[in-house]
Amino acid sequence: LIEVLLHFKQWLHPCLLGHGNSWVVIRYVVFNFFLPTVFFTSFFHVGCFAELIFLFYFHPPNQWILYGIFLAKAMYSRYQEEAILKDTWCLHIFIICMLRLLMYQAWTSYSNMLFLTRNRLIVKKGVDFKQIDKEWNWDNFIILQAIVAAIVLYISPTFEYLPIWSGKGIIAAILLHVAISEPLFYITHKCFHGNYLFTHYHSLHHSSAVPQAYTAGHATFLEHLLLTVVVGVPIICSFVIGHGSLVLVYGYVLMFDFLRCLGHSNVEIIPHRVFDVIPFLKYIIYTPTYHSLHHSEMGTNYCLFMPLFDALGNTLNKKSWKMHKKNSLDSGINNGRVPDFVFLAHVVDMSSAMHAPFVNRSVASLPYYTRVYLLPFLPISFASMLVMWAKSKTFLISFYNLRNRLHQTWAVPRFGFQYFLPFAAKGINNQIEEAILRANKLGVKVISLAALNKNEALNGGGTLFVNKHPDLKVRVVHGNTLTAAVILNEIPENVTEVFLTGATSKLGRAIALYLCRKRVRVLVS
Repeated sequence: LIEVLLHFKQWLHPCLLGHGNSWVVIRYVVFNFFLPTVFFTSFFHVGCFAELIFLFYFHPPNQWILYGIFLAKAMYSRYQEEAILKDTWCLHIFIICMLRLLMYQAWTSYSNMLFLTRNRLIVKKGVDFKQIDKEWNWDNFIILQAIVAAIVLYISPTFEYLPIWSGKGIIAAILLHVAISEPLFYITHKCFHGNYLFTHYHSLHHSSAVPQAYTAGHATFLEHLLLTVVVGVPIICSFVIGHGSLVLVYGYVLMFDFLRCLGHSNVEIIPHRVFDVIPFLKYIIYTPTYHSLHHSEMGTNYCLFMPLFDALGNTLNKKSWKMHKKNSLDSGINNGRVPDFVFLAHVVDMSSAMHAPFVNRSVASLPYYTRVYLLPFLPISFASMLVMWAKSKTFLISFYNLRNRLHQTWAVPRFGFQYFLPFAAKGINNQIEEAILRANKLGVKVISLAALNKNEALNGGGTLFVNKHPDLKVRVVHGNTLTAAVILNEIPENVTEVFLTGATSKLGRAIALYLCRKRVRVLVS
């Protein structure tokens, strides 16, 4: 042990400074002291679970293997008819992990459903690739907490008895959360905003420009450990006093995640009228606006979920309630900036539909190819296609700013194969026409018809709509017309003769005819 501590010392300093790999330290200690000790004391299970931590952090792609190990352990025990309560806990840990992943994914998907949330966004920016890459392994803390929970279960005899429900345990957990978890998080969070700890640790969490549910898990290992303590105290203490239950574990963990996702969602969904009717409630539960202020003005709003502790610590941002009311009121009106340019696309096929940003932003950020693990979800994609065919209208997919101009991508709710169905042509043209008229009403300058939306056989490359509505202010274009415009714009005005190659193509022919109308002599090859 002394030898291990001496070696540990040389690793400890750089890790505290934030420059070292804290996992290297823990791996060294576990392999040189903890694992051999637990092996010879017949607690080999603990060593196995501890090793899972290192398997994941040194080989991130194996994270799904780690989740599967908990399921495999429980299933193996049942198959061998040796099931004991602690092995049953492995099954519960697996289920809780899956529910937690689903929770964060659902909140992230909702935040990116701009057709529902565009008027409710607090930070009106898009999530860039840099942030997506940084938050790629956002679920590290879920795996860490699962492994820590397994270790505690195998070490402690407290969890031998597992009732389904205990009302006293629920009350105890709530009281413990308010009395211990909330102040503990508030104090440690405030400390992490000190110059030293913020620079070397907490700045990683605040490096994400647009808060989303995944951002809640984007932190350093030290912060993950402290969060594990914050989550674990009410649960463990409830079992210690003899009032723990299965409902308590599931309920507390999932509610904890729900509130963390709520605060980082960047979408204001809590109506201000709730606080008008019940004023003290604003000190009991925070809002997305409240926590967003913490990310934009970092010297305030440190609380976990209860602004009461910010009020007691004199760190409550005075603009919190006013901004929340403003964001809540604005969510009911279409007060967003009018886009300068709209790209009108459509869904390609069942597989590509699952690569939309609001389905899975991580997958959407990568080059497209058919991913095997998404194939089981094809029936859901097919069902979505039927619903969109029957009910949906053109909707907003994404937006970005280029040279201070707002560009948006709208999608016609039709799949590629539908454009080749004769009986579907009229419905598709109606969708495109409605999108053009909507853009014209909003004051959009240019709308570009993408892919099959500009099909000559469908609508003559958009001429059908231009001829039908001659008073349109919005410019209806597509890739070919934009390319022609760029080429024509490059030709000086005083030119009288042009030599053109490729004039027999559709694009070349259009350019040649336009130049002839301008009395420019065109020579073709």
